[in-house]
Amino acid sequence: MNQQKTPMDIAPDDMPRKLPILPLFDVVLFPKMVLPLVVMEDQSIELIDNAMAGDRIIGLISSKQTEAASEVYSPENLYSVGTSALILKMAKADDNRAQLVVQGIGRFKIKEFVEGKTYLQAKVTPVYEKEEKSKEIEALMSNLLGIYNEVVKLSPGLPQDIGKMAKSIDDPGILADMITSTLNTPIEDKQKILERWNAKTRLKEVTRLVNYQLEILELGSKIQSQVKGDMDKKQKEYYLRQQLKAIKDELGEKDETSVEVEEYRAKIDAKNLPEEALKEAERELDRLSRMHPSSSEYTVASTYLDWITALPWNESTVDNLDIKKARKILNEDHFGLEKVKKRIIEYLAVRKLKPDSKGPILCFSGPPGTGKTSLGHSIARALGRKFFRIALGGVRDEAEVRGHRRTYVGALPGRIIQGIRRTETNNPVFMLDEIDKVGSDFRGDPSSALLEVLDPEQNFSFSDHYLDVPFDLSKVMFITTANVLDTIPPALRDRMEILTLHGYTEDEKINIANRYLIPRQREAHGLNAKQLKISKGAVRHIISGYTREAGLRNLEREIASICRGVASQIAEKKKKTVSVKIDEVAKFIGPVRFTSEISARTSTPGVATGLAWTQFGGEILFIEATSMPGSKGLTLTGQLGDVMKESATAALSFIRSNAKELGIDEGFFSKHDIHIHVPAGAIPKDGPSAGVTMLTALTSLFKRKPIAKKLAMTGEITLRGQVLPVGGIKEKVLAAHRAGIKTLILPEWNEKDLEGIPKKVRDSIKFHFTGSMFEVLKIALKIKL
Repeated sequence: MNQQKTPMDIAPDDMPRKLPILPLFDVVLFPKMVLPLVVMEDQSIELIDNAMAGDRIIGLISSKQTEAASEVYSPENLYSVGTSALILKMAKADDNRAQLVVQGIGRFKIKEFVEGKTYLQAKVTPVYEKEEKSKEIEALMSNLLGIYNEVVKLSPGLPQDIGKMAKSIDDPGILADMITSTLNTPIEDKQKILERWNAKTRLKEVTRLVNYQLEILELGSKIQSQVKGDMDKKQKEYYLRQQLKAIKDELGEKDETSVEVEEYRAKIDAKNLPEEALKEAERELDRLSRMHPSSSEYTVASTYLDWITALPWNESTVDNLDIKKARKILNEDHFGLEKVKKRIIEYLAVRKLKPDSKGPILCFSGPPGTGKTSLGHSIARALGRKFFRIALGGVRDEAEVRGHRRTYVGALPGRIIQGIRRTETNNPVFMLDEIDKVGSDFRGDPSSALLEVLDPEQNFSFSDHYLDVPFDLSKVMFITTANVLDTIPPALRDRMEILTLHGYTEDEKINIANRYLIPRQREAHGLNAKQLKISKGAVRHIISGYTREAGLRNLEREIASICRGVASQIAEKKKKTVSVKIDEVAKFIGPVRFTSEISARTSTPGVATGLAWTQFGGEILFIEATSMPGSKGLTLTGQLGDVMKESATAALSFIRSNAKELGIDEGFFSKHDIHIHVPAGAIPKDGPSAGVTMLTALTSLFKRKPIAKKLAMTGEITLRGQVLPVGGIKEKVLAAHRAGIKTLILPEWNEKDLEGIPKKVRDSIKFHFTGSMFEVLKIALKIKL
């Protein structure tokens, strides 16, 4: 039976001249020393397997890097001197790791690295150590052992028996190696010892290292005895800090805290802070200078100083007051929206004449997709300012606006101050998007916090809870957006100048599609103008047959669908260029979704076309009435609100009270039940503006006379038959225009609201303004009363 080989059995001449090289991290193996290792890398596992299949001898060389990474396996990252070792034990774990116990054999020096394996291999030259015995060496050994025993006594991490073991070693080289391997000293120093061939030189170097270690330990013991008298349980943390500080002072190292404090002081001096901000910054800096970096309060104080020194207290961008250039930029970015552009040009003109004027708080109100958010970008570009957008939809925490107080863990400033820091100027264009969708709960009301932000008379001293010092927001241009104004608190709405974006006409949509949407979608899908052309007629067909909206989002989606279809044809090399015309639209986006149903639905008595306003723009509304044998019953369906139900009741009461004048049999009502239905029954509907339409539909039913074709109406009614004004006229007129309505009946009080409607729309529709239901019925039913 063969006995297991040990390093003692291997003579230097028996050492292989070619060794597999295993890099070591944060450790140096010395000859005759035992070292446990854990190997994880695939190439290292292969190296161990090959060694175990052979003589079990490998070369261990320390890496100049401190972490295991792919780069350390390159020769330039390894030292040139290492230790050959014998694998005493090896075991593999389930997670593809190998645990080794190796013992050093002798030193070697690398001649050159050789290729052929996935792991490193090198041709090596063994280093022969001649055993020297002299009085000087014995004296060095004795001195080293004496110092080392003192180190062992003062080091709680070293077993006390290790000193006795060191005394039992006769070989000077092995003694130096053994003592070095137990010292808490950098890897570079240990590597230097490994590279010393001469035993006497090695003993001297190790003596120097042990002396340095002894001085550190004695100093620590001295510090401990000085501080211990003042320490109790509550002072333990203080003691550890004092100990660390004393060590740094003895070593001549500068305290990190003092360096950081000086950096913050330089930042504060360079910022030229306002008086209150300066006082708060200096107070916080004074607190920071008395803290230790490991304290939790230290992070809080340093974070606060980071914020207060990063804010642009005095940094502003220069406004572009060239009105012609600004108008050109606005026209480039948006088609139409003349009222909004006019207001921005007026603002620039005032700034040019009076540079210190306070900016307006504009609110863009209108249906989705009408360009409210993109207008903010355009305004910032026209002014030459930075732009920052804050989405307020669903925000319910007041701290989102005003920030958290520094008493909270992880406290931060609110979104306003965060935006100021990101833009790095104190006069950006701030867009507060979807201000009508701000909520409130137990965490506060964000809309109340916005009252100060959106008031030019107050926001020059806006106080964020985190900063706790005033910040001037008067130079910021605030723009808000909303779909509806009803949900905005009155106090907040009063602070804003409302600019309504009603929606686009068909011609405006065609221009916008050709100028902006089609080029943008072509670029987004990797197409150019030669590869895809969409005719004007095709665009008009998409608008009328596939989209029914005030804005442009669905139109852009349909154009994107066409671009995707064309892109797939070009990518498959079926076509090089595609020209989309009216008859080819359906190939890309399917059959027409919307057709003109007004003529078909209103051709029978009892059906009238009304107009409704929603937060998405205007819509046409069909109101149907029918009768059946019964006894004066009235049924209302279609998810109608209370106000709309009351309008239906008022309409019926007017007809019954004026039956004789209207030429209706008075006995009809006692023998019939009446049912009024508003289709799209899944959608809730409410409001008084359908009163005129309901009354007309009922009259049409009772007289068995259909309403004039392509005619719509809106207005509130009274029991006396008066027609009262309603809101949303522009949106309703645009909806009627989109639906192909040719005649509109409106309250006479709403005639002034036609001013903002494009002339082309006004010219295409015949308007009747009335104040009496009798006039409405004359026009709608073409009867004489």
